[in-house]
Amino acid sequence: MCWVPPDPLTETAVNARNATTLNQRIRRDLEHQILSGAWAPGFRIPYEHELMAQYGCSRMTVNKVLTALAESGMIERRRRAGSFVARQSPHLEQVALEIPDIALQVSAMGLRYGYRLLQRELRGPHAHDEGEIALAAGAQVLALRCLHLADERPLALEHRLISPVGVPEAGAVDFSRTAPGSWLLQNVSWTRAQHRISAWGADAPTAKALDVKTGTACLVIERHTWRGEQAITRVRQIFRGDAWDLVARFAPGGR
Repeated sequence: MCWVPPDPLTETAVNARNATTLNQRIRRDLEHQILSGAWAPGFRIPYEHELMAQYGCSRMTVNKVLTALAESGMIERRRRAGSFVARQSPHLEQVALEIPDIALQVSAMGLRYGYRLLQRELRGPHAHDEGEIALAAGAQVLALRCLHLADERPLALEHRLISPVGVPEAGAVDFSRTAPGSWLLQNVSWTRAQHRISAWGADAPTAKALDVKTGTACLVIERHTWRGEQAITRVRQIFRGDAWDLVARFAPGGR
């Protein structure tokens, strides 16, 4: 049997996915230490080189995680001194509902994640939608429609808008290979988000995409995300009601 060299595109995609997973693992670990109280306000977080050794990763990976935590208000970074748990605990609304990575959550359930990009376009904001107008900031928005699958079964239909001002690099990303939510979580920091959760009966186009009957009960999550005052993205995710549970963890001490 002759040796067949690996496909460089496949190898690149695998490496990128592994880096993404490690980035999220480090962030979850550090957030857990802070939110559980194991690391009290003022506690010095391990230095970058210590985290690099612990996780076997590059300085860039560690730096991305620490930057994201600092911008979310969970830690303070001090020049030449290191990173410390913020003196003021994060507000409840920042941590009660995390922004999930659907791919990781599906994999955590022992299922095979799948993804399809159904539509991609640059368009102007709808004239009577103030949220879209703010997101566009005088330019066109990147509009994406995609389908998430679990074990080849439709799980969620996603309608997403990305700001060309808040995330200019998104225009060059191949979202036919990478789910926009996963990419945004790994590459774009955010400081606040607003969730709206509702029940909804699937209309005909949605029912067809999710492979359910028209009128089937679905869980709808609408989320707006900002970095400071800059809008980043707006998404409407429609989950099959029989395939998804929403769990939020709360802790005392928020306001």
